Amino acid sequence: MKNNLLIFITILFFNTYNILAQEKLVANISEYNEAIKVVKAGDVLILKNGVWKDVEINAFGTGTKELPIIIKAETAGKVIITGNSTLNIYGDFIIVSGLWFKDGNSTYKSVVQFKKNAKLFANNCRLTNCTISYYKVTLGVKDHWVDIWGKNNRVDHNNFTGKTSAGTTLVVWLKGDEHIENNHRIDNNLFGFREELGENGGETIRIGTSTNSMKSSKTLVERNVFASCNGEIEIISNKSGDNIFRDNLFFGSKGTLTLRHGNNALVERNVFLGNSVSKTGGIRVINSGHIIKNNLLIGLQGEGYRGSIVLMNGVLNSPLNRYHQVKNVDIQNNTIINSGPIVFGAGKDDEKTLAPENVNFSNNLIFNNKAANNVQFLDAVSGINFNTNYIDATDADIVGFIKTKINWKELKNYPIPTKENQDLLKATKNNLSPVKDITRKLRSVLNVGAFNLGSNRLPIALSLRAGPGWKPKIVAPKVKMQEILVKPGVSTLEEAIKNATKGAVLKLEAGEFLLKKKIKITNNITITGAQKGVSVISVSDDVEKQLDYIFRVNEGATLKLFNVTLNGEVKSPKYAIVSPNKQEGGLYNVYVNNVTFKNFNNKNGGSVFKAYNGTLADTLSFKNSKFEDNYRGLNLSYDKDIIGKINANNIILQNTIFKNIEGEAVNYIRKIPTPEIPGGNLVVNNCVFSKVNNKEKGQFLKTNGIHKVEISNSVFEKSYKIKVPLDLKGSKNLVSNCLIYTSGFVKVSKNAKKVNLIYKNPKWENQVLFIPSEKSELLKKNNKRAHIGLKSESF
Repeated sequence: MKNNLLIFITILFFNTYNILAQEKLVANISEYNEAIKVVKAGDVLILKNGVWKDVEINAFGTGTKELPIIIKAETAGKVIITGNSTLNIYGDFIIVSGLWFKDGNSTYKSVVQFKKNAKLFANNCRLTNCTISYYKVTLGVKDHWVDIWGKNNRVDHNNFTGKTSAGTTLVVWLKGDEHIENNHRIDNNLFGFREELGENGGETIRIGTSTNSMKSSKTLVERNVFASCNGEIEIISNKSGDNIFRDNLFFGSKGTLTLRHGNNALVERNVFLGNSVSKTGGIRVINSGHIIKNNLLIGLQGEGYRGSIVLMNGVLNSPLNRYHQVKNVDIQNNTIINSGPIVFGAGKDDEKTLAPENVNFSNNLIFNNKAANNVQFLDAVSGINFNTNYIDATDADIVGFIKTKINWKELKNYPIPTKENQDLLKATKNNLSPVKDITRKLRSVLNVGAFNLGSNRLPIALSLRAGPGWKPKIVAPKVKMQEILVKPGVSTLEEAIKNATKGAVLKLEAGEFLLKKKIKITNNITITGAQKGVSVISVSDDVEKQLDYIFRVNEGATLKLFNVTLNGEVKSPKYAIVSPNKQEGGLYNVYVNNVTFKNFNNKNGGSVFKAYNGTLADTLSFKNSKFEDNYRGLNLSYDKDIIGKINANNIILQNTIFKNIEGEAVNYIRKIPTPEIPGGNLVVNNCVFSKVNNKEKGQFLKTNGIHKVEISNSVFEKSYKIKVPLDLKGSKNLVSNCLIYTSGFVKVSKNAKKVNLIYKNPKWENQVLFIPSEKSELLKKNNKRAHIGLKSESF
């Protein structure tokens, strides 16, 4: 009798509660603000379809697991939040659904945040079925599209596409005990296109910070798609403990899943597809206790820190924000196909001296059908236990890897090792070995690689339906090119670049532009003088600290420099232009036209241009320009000890003068068994090299190992001590229609060619502008000699 009465009371209570719970349609922010004040568990607030502009939406209240408070669009995708708007979710069991944050222009630091202020947070709340696309913030603000605070919150089935400003797309915060062991879920989202930011802070997801990295987060990131997430090298930046990353798809994204700080991450069943996109990477490992298993990596194009699996070196007594030693890490049963190298001891230098320790690297499968350096040992590997790792590639024998021939079958265009691969059954088992394969099917026998041999299933990551239930038609807004007029003076150029948007053109008036700080080019930018020579960029004489360089071009950025003079006479900066920082292998470009570089005479390793090791330019182009009275010209030699590594795909020198250069005009080399292997392209046309590298073993251009070198219609003179001005090797190396005067004799070998070389006095009428006299050999019309030398008198 008592039980029946209890059941009756319970049913009556919930029926009464359901009657009291209600749906309410609100048409504007005023109606919404009134309605949200009185919501109770089970209530549903419906935002009327239309454009909601310049609104601060506070979604709060106290719901329950069974009866959450729901704030949703009348029709999913038809409520457009735009302008200067933001959404604050806080309280308990709040669900926000169906909104589209579109083309905004905000002053807020978050589009969505799971808190109201420093005291009111969200717990057990959810953002679902929404989209944020091309939502901009005020210039100079590092914003986040989603900030997750509190505990047990979920962000799922959303689309985040087109973030262009600095700042991480989605951040999980651990500042304060209210956010530790938060058990957040980030699942089934589509993280779409994000352009290269060119600096740190362009992550797609960051969990924690270096300050709180030793705290436990227990955030789950699963079944998400990361498509063209190119913001920076860290697509996901793990900066806390005990997080799980599984069943995610990384597609054509220029970066890595980076275990940057924090311990005990689980990385399993993820798929990384390079899709022929440069700089696509895999998994980068720092800190301890991680398990990395059953991942599939195909066609990744990254190198260095963007390799397929990269184990970093650590820093002795490392502070929280540097590099803790890789320790007690288990890496098993991953399959890597036609991808960038596995790197052990990445980043080794005078600071990062601690090689990985107590690492189990077992049962991994590597295949590459192209000539490649699939495994790189940059430090000692005594702390790594290699067991039954198999490789099918052209590499020479590699310590820790067993060479074999792998047979494959195709399953929906994806390669699967067949059952005929008997070698792959020789696997090594420990207590962390996966009992299932990447498809979640039980392993009856533990074999090498991510798949059961002959598997007829594909990973979950290849069949995801991530994103909202409705399909947003996202169109990138058109951006008008910004033009900035810059007046001469102290720091005026630095300030202009700081305020420049991507693609901006800075027009320099005539005069001197004095720098007090180094300038980092993080976006595509054009700097042009009023006319050649009248706009001069140099270092201020009262700068406190000597500048290493004038311009640094970060990865993903393009610098175009026209009609200016860069003068290194004051304070002796080491370089005029440098590449991204070392090991940042993302492509960048430099285009120079009508520019003079002079007085860069720092002999402590200085040069006009320097490429740091591990970096890669696509194109370095210098046209109609002049290098005069410098220590060295272009120095791209810092990867001379790494097989196959170059620092630029293409170098173009056209109608340009190199005069009074103590070292080489260009040092562009590659360590390679034969120059017939593609890699590197140098084009030199209609240039003059006078008094360059004047020493017995000097050369005007060092090009050893570069696959394609074409030197034509140029003059090499007055380096009296040189015996071999050019030493070309390989069938794609050609020097033609050039004049060499008192500078030794050109040498060719290994099928390189020299055609129509003249060893005579050029007889200049004007030795400053290199204008030939009427009696000059350069003006004779036979054998195409009239084309040799500069094409104009603009110098």
